[in-house]
Amino acid sequence: MSVSAQRGAASWWPQHLVLAWLHLALSAPLIYLYLGLPLLLRQQGWSGTSIGLLQLAGLPAMLKFVLALPIERLRLGQANYRNWAALLGLAYAAALALLALHDLAHSPRWLLFGLAMAVNLLGTWVDVPTNALAIEILPESERVRAGAIRSAATSLGAIVGGGLALLIHGRFGWAGTFMALTAPVVLGAALIFALPAKRAGRAPVPVAVKAGWREWIGYFGLPQRRRWCLLMLCYFPFVGAAWVYLKPLLLDQGFEPQRIAMLVGLAGGLVGAVSSLAGAYLTRVLGLARTLPGFAVFNVIALSVLLAATVLATSAPVFMLAALMVAVAMGASAGLVFGAMMFHIRPGLAALDYGLQSSLFVLARTLVPFAAGVLLDRFGYAGMLVGLLAGTGFALLLASGMGTSGKPSGAHR
Repeated sequence: MSVSAQRGAASWWPQHLVLAWLHLALSAPLIYLYLGLPLLLRQQGWSGTSIGLLQLAGLPAMLKFVLALPIERLRLGQANYRNWAALLGLAYAAALALLALHDLAHSPRWLLFGLAMAVNLLGTWVDVPTNALAIEILPESERVRAGAIRSAATSLGAIVGGGLALLIHGRFGWAGTFMALTAPVVLGAALIFALPAKRAGRAPVPVAVKAGWREWIGYFGLPQRRRWCLLMLCYFPFVGAAWVYLKPLLLDQGFEPQRIAMLVGLAGGLVGAVSSLAGAYLTRVLGLARTLPGFAVFNVIALSVLLAATVLATSAPVFMLAALMVAVAMGASAGLVFGAMMFHIRPGLAALDYGLQSSLFVLARTLVPFAAGVLLDRFGYAGMLVGLLAGTGFALLLASGMGTSGKPSGAHR
């Protein structure tokens, strides 16, 4: 990369840092609801069914394509995406603060479910204009890096929401935990006004005032977009499902819970964050057409090592190596997919197209772990990993056939 290109890239770091803070602040409370809260609910005597029903509060994450419609249709001035992000961010913070006032011991379960649903809805909704704003203000050369930073921030959010928040609860209780998670969201809603509304010098794009069903269907009009969506459905979710079941697998292999928490929860989160950033650097150097199949090859290798360790019942160091390889695969793949999503949008429909892709991504990320659980119950860990490996191999075939098709110019460097 030339000196002038390095200087140009460095000039975008303030925007990247603000967006990173937003992704960290927005994701940590949702991860706490998914990963931290079930432990507290169990301690309060909630049944597994009740805990599972509360997880249904996360269903709005599959409806981002619907939530994007008012953002495109009801435009809030020239800085539409920025204003929507700030407004929804404050509403998200208000829902978290309201949840802080209703603890487990003294609140009916229907109220807690309703508040959790509101938190999930607003946390999901604010993600749409935030990412649309990133697409609006960042040049194409920075989009892969933006996706990697988002993935890294989400990995750190998992450490905060899945670990640190539980420590805060032990010290300050229910209300203190949610207020601690609310403060970064409020700060993010204020920091967003440090971002420009649009990229300087960018040509104006048409405004789709009546975005709706026709625009949804129209997104799949090009073969490149259809192929990309199929690849997106396969590229990350199979590796992500392996990560979901990694803790139970290690537990059944005789690992102590504290050791698993350190290896998967802490080390895995940090490794995932670093691999997201390292993957972005490799993509900028080698180009998306090389790293897309290249990372898919590593995904296959990582799951193969984990499968071999499981079948052969190898030593603890081999399992630890396999776990860290899966963490690298997960972080790099997530960053690459998030970055590539930014290229597959239409002018003037950034929120709608991002929301549509994100909904498909969340749907696959939800259904694949469910299918993996069915395989686990039927065929054991080895059978489950064989199924996940087959899906990852299919993603490799798709990625190898992509070449430069379906990718706009500028997606390389």
